[in-house]
Amino acid sequence: MDNRNKCAGCYKQFTKMEHLVEHMRTSFHSNHEPICVICHKHCLSFESLREHLIGPLPKAECERIFKDRGCDVCLNIFSSRHALHHHRDKCHFSRGSNGILYRMANLGIQDELRMDNARGKVVSMACKMVGGGSDGSLDLCARVCLIDEHQNLIFHTYVNPNLPVTLMSTLTFLYEMTGIRPEYLRDATPVRQVGRKIQDYLCNGEPIWQIRSRSGKARILVGLGLDHDLKCLEVEYPELLIRDTARYPPLMKTSKLSNSLKYLTRAYLGYEIQNGVQDPYEDSVATMRLYKRMRSQDHRVESYPLASDQQNRNNFASWRQLELERMSPERMLEMSRSDYYCWCLDSK
Repeated sequence: MDNRNKCAGCYKQFTKMEHLVEHMRTSFHSNHEPICVICHKHCLSFESLREHLIGPLPKAECERIFKDRGCDVCLNIFSSRHALHHHRDKCHFSRGSNGILYRMANLGIQDELRMDNARGKVVSMACKMVGGGSDGSLDLCARVCLIDEHQNLIFHTYVNPNLPVTLMSTLTFLYEMTGIRPEYLRDATPVRQVGRKIQDYLCNGEPIWQIRSRSGKARILVGLGLDHDLKCLEVEYPELLIRDTARYPPLMKTSKLSNSLKYLTRAYLGYEIQNGVQDPYEDSVATMRLYKRMRSQDHRVESYPLASDQQNRNNFASWRQLELERMSPERMLEMSRSDYYCWCLDSK
């Protein structure tokens, strides 16, 4: 096969140049993808990069170097074993004090939701659900927690759902899993009131219908499965300010399905969560740490908009097919842009 028909990003080989062009139109390769620092292969996600480096079918040379000097959490490779050892102390997070988590699991109400920019631009939210409906299959938010970028607690409360909670005998309301007892909800704040307070805090004084950019006063919201949580809280919030670890392509499975927060925390932060009582504070900390790790990725700044922007369409729409077929694979890769918003841009 002609190497001219080989993708300069993922190294897929094609029999014809026209097939490579079609691949480049739809692959959306960019410098925001996870990239092997050894062979420079572009991967769809960190999970596919992990498979490339570790297995089950790794590239032999990359596997050899990674085993010697690679970090199994952030998947970076270092100049020496000594540098790797020094890096691991900072890369691997810990769960924290069990005493602190126990106290968090038994907190009552804490409310510091004020229109105050001193708290920072980014907040993380996690909810715990209980079952409602005749069979307990309807998710009802019964507990919610918000933290700031420094893991300080901003808001914690139990929530009185707007529908009856199914009895504990249905196994949807077990204290051992949720940390919630029926008596916690009897005098709790109604869900609509909680949702309204959270939405007002997130908008930070901006009318929600006026939020059109990421540079205003409204806050970035971090979490996992936020569409579901916001729906249960009856909260509307603009997509451009949502950072959902369940839907962020670099953190998804190679099959493009979502990973659980438990897996993401173990794989990319280096510690275990959700053992015993599941605390929303612990979940909020994990999603905030994941967000900050993704935001800290050092990617080259591109001079073009995203491929998903209407005026861009991966920069290929303005070129004729024959013109693209005359280009080198390297030139097409240089033109190609990501079809998702990379979180590293939040730090730019």
